[in-house]
Amino acid sequence: MPKALENVRVLDLGRILAAPTTSMILGDLGAEIIHVEPPWGDDSRTFGPFVDGKSAYYVSINRNKKGIVLDLKKPEAREIVHDLIAVSDVLLENFRVGTMERLGFSYERAHAINPRIIYASISGFGNDALPEYANRPAYDLVAQAFSGLMSITGTEGGPPVRVGSSIGDVMAGHHCAIAILAALWHRERTGQGQRVDIAMVDSLIYMLENAIVRYTVSGQIPHALGTRHPTIVPFQVFRTADGWLSVPIGNDELWVRYCQAIERPDLAALPRFQTNPSRVEHADELLPILEEVMATKATGEWLSILARHELPCSQINTIDQVVHDPNVNHRKMVVDLDQPDIGRLKIAGSSFHMSETPGEVREHAPLLGEHTTQVLTDLLGYAPERVAALITSGAVYQHGTSQD
Repeated sequence: MPKALENVRVLDLGRILAAPTTSMILGDLGAEIIHVEPPWGDDSRTFGPFVDGKSAYYVSINRNKKGIVLDLKKPEAREIVHDLIAVSDVLLENFRVGTMERLGFSYERAHAINPRIIYASISGFGNDALPEYANRPAYDLVAQAFSGLMSITGTEGGPPVRVGSSIGDVMAGHHCAIAILAALWHRERTGQGQRVDIAMVDSLIYMLENAIVRYTVSGQIPHALGTRHPTIVPFQVFRTADGWLSVPIGNDELWVRYCQAIERPDLAALPRFQTNPSRVEHADELLPILEEVMATKATGEWLSILARHELPCSQINTIDQVVHDPNVNHRKMVVDLDQPDIGRLKIAGSSFHMSETPGEVREHAPLLGEHTTQVLTDLLGYAPERVAALITSGAVYQHGTSQD
């Protein structure tokens, strides 16, 4: 089956999560990813869970990539980066701002080497951030805190809460992939490469939905509401007799059907509850009534009742339930991956379902330095003697050599 990004080559200098998410997306869509690690390996190789001492975390975000090891402190390794830029379509990195310049690979230098290169950077606050921001170290928790996302996440009146996944890294990775695809399309039309500058904080501010406009329009500072929606009622999770149930009633027609389903048609008839703006205004009166009703039946019973009335709802699945869900598996969102140093793992699949060029998990995550010799000889045309000398000097590392 053809691949959407066939013949697109990405030189991935990324590490940990944000940039590797970008290259994973592009790799799932068929791009050739050359993932560069330092001699000690990507930091994520030290993140659990572990199988026989090997990181399953690393495996889960680095499938469909070729792995090489370069010691960028050595000039011979930097010469290899130069040569790889010359034959690549995309350069991807998420070092701290200024690191690429110190290594001798600024955007200007990369553009001089290859005018068609898409030079994509992910950082905490942006490569052109104000000086007092640009050099601040940024992890996902910093981005979630600074962006305001944590201030609207959690229970009402409770402490700020981190979103359960590293959404700052992941969203920045997704935004970077989108920007790279747009830049490739621009290059297709104009022949010009360009710089892509993605900030983790920017990506989370982008996804604040209506929180910013709520503040700028009303002057009221949004705060955490638990599972409640700030401008739609009811649109939240309710406690049932034996668990929890999400019930998003997104318009007035659904509200009428919901009242019928819970055998409270009188609520829909009351003028103060008839429209969504009125329900929002009177939420403090309405929600305790609904909470009392929803607590009278078990989750499964409510699911059957609401389904008969064609109302949106869902139980709150735990991760084990997601992994074993028949539709999740039908959609191949949990797939088996044969990893040489670990064995068979179940990991998240590709969410890119397309009729002609779907995303696909094809190859295992590279062992440390697994493809170094292959890339240097097959792609760059280095002679075996040169590669051997580079390995001996420590500028590069090939998995399986005596250095293992």
